[in-house]
Amino acid sequence: MLLIKNGMVIDPANNVERLAEVLIKDGKIRKIAEKIAKEDLQEWDSGCDTDCQIVDASGCIVAPGFVDVHVHFRDPGFTYKEDIETGARAALKGGFTSVVLMANTKPAVDNVDTLRYVIEKGRRTGLKIYTCATVTKGMAGKELTDMDALLAGGAVGFTDDGIPVMDAELMKRAMTKTASLKVPISLHEENPKLIENNGVNRGKASAYYGIGGSPREAEISLIKRDLEIALETGAILNIQHISTREGVELVRQAKKKAEALGRNNIHAEATPHHFSLTEEAVIRYGTLAKMNPPLREETDRQAIIEGLRDGTIDMIATDHAPHSKEEKAKPITEAPSGIIGLETALALGITNLVEGQHLSIRQLIERMSVNPARMYGLSAGTLTEGSAADLVIFDANASQVMNDFLSKSSNSPFTGQVLKGVVKDTIVDGEIVYHVVG
Repeated sequence: MLLIKNGMVIDPANNVERLAEVLIKDGKIRKIAEKIAKEDLQEWDSGCDTDCQIVDASGCIVAPGFVDVHVHFRDPGFTYKEDIETGARAALKGGFTSVVLMANTKPAVDNVDTLRYVIEKGRRTGLKIYTCATVTKGMAGKELTDMDALLAGGAVGFTDDGIPVMDAELMKRAMTKTASLKVPISLHEENPKLIENNGVNRGKASAYYGIGGSPREAEISLIKRDLEIALETGAILNIQHISTREGVELVRQAKKKAEALGRNNIHAEATPHHFSLTEEAVIRYGTLAKMNPPLREETDRQAIIEGLRDGTIDMIATDHAPHSKEEKAKPITEAPSGIIGLETALALGITNLVEGQHLSIRQLIERMSVNPARMYGLSAGTLTEGSAADLVIFDANASQVMNDFLSKSSNSPFTGQVLKGVVKDTIVDGEIVYHVVG
C-alpha cells in the first residue's frame, strides 16, 4: 500500500485541484481526501502500520501520469537509435505512464507478428506501451492493411507516420474503415511533391543553408484535404505535429463544423519543439533542430500556442525521434529529421507555456494526460478512485539542466539548457518505477 501526502492533486478529468492525500492499494487508486484517517487506512489494510509506504509530495504536484500518443522507439529494426527498454526508461523519467508507438519500424507494424513482438516486449517494461499499426502495407501508400486483424491483435489506431498517404481515394477508404472501427487515424501531413529538402523551413532557414527547404503549403494542402475527408466519413482524425498557423486555423474551423454535426472527431497535436522554437534554431543548432515538419516562423509558434490555449490543439505529443550521433553529424541535407522529446516535454511545457502565462498548469496536465488518453480510448489520464494508479509527482518550481538522458540517443537542441519542472516520481499500477533521490 502506498500513501502520497502533502501534494497538490490536480486531476482535470475530475475537476480536482486541491491539497489532498492519495491512497493506493493493489495497483488502484482507492481514496483521495484532504486527510486519510488511520481508520481509512486500516479499512484497506489491517497491517498498514508496518506495510504502508509513505511518499511525501510536499511542494509538488500529483497528477495523472502523462500519455504520449506519438513516440518512436525504433524497435524492431533500428535499435541502435533506441529500443523498447531504453525508450521506456526515458518515458518514465519524463513522467509518462502510457505511450503509443508509431509503426514505421523495420519491418513496419503492418502485420500481426510484428505487432505482437512490440506488444509483448512492451509488457516487460514498467511502462504501459501501446502501438499503432500502419494504414498501408509497407507504408507504400498503395494498399490498406488488414485493419480488422491488426485491431484484434492489439493495435490501438493506425498511422503511416513519417510518410503521408498521397492517394486521396485510398485515404477516404482508410478513414471510412477506421470510422467503422471507431479508432483514430493519425496523419503526417507533408506533401513531398512540394518539398525540395525536408526538415528545414522554406524561408530564412533554407536561405541560410542555400537549399530549397519545405514550404508551409506542403502541410496546409494535406491538412485541408484530410479534414474534409474526416468530416465526410466521421473518422476520428488526429492531425500530427502541426507546424503552421494556417493548419491551426483549418483545424479550428473543422472542429466547429464537426461540433455542428454533433461530433467530436477532429483532433490535433503539437510538439514541445514546435511551441518552443522557430526556424532560427535550425540556423543555431543545425541538424539537432532539423525535423519533419520543420520549425517555422514566430507567427506559427504563437498560433500553435493559441491553439493549445483555446483547445483547437487538444494534445501535446513529443514525436520522440531518436537518432545516433553519427547520423546527426551528417550535412544538413543528409542527416535524418527528428529529436528526442520524452525527457524534456514537461519542462518545456512549464517553462514556455505555464511560465509564459499561456496555459495554467492544469491545462498543461490536461493536454498531456486525459485528452490523448480519451482520443485513443485508453484507461489512463485520470485519478478516478478505482482506476489504475498511474501517477506523476513533479516539482513545477524546481529547475534542471537538460542532460544525462536515459534515452539511447541524445539528439536534442535543448541539451544544456536550464528549464523549470522536475519529475520526482513516476508510478505505474501503484509501483514507483522512477524516483529522484533527494
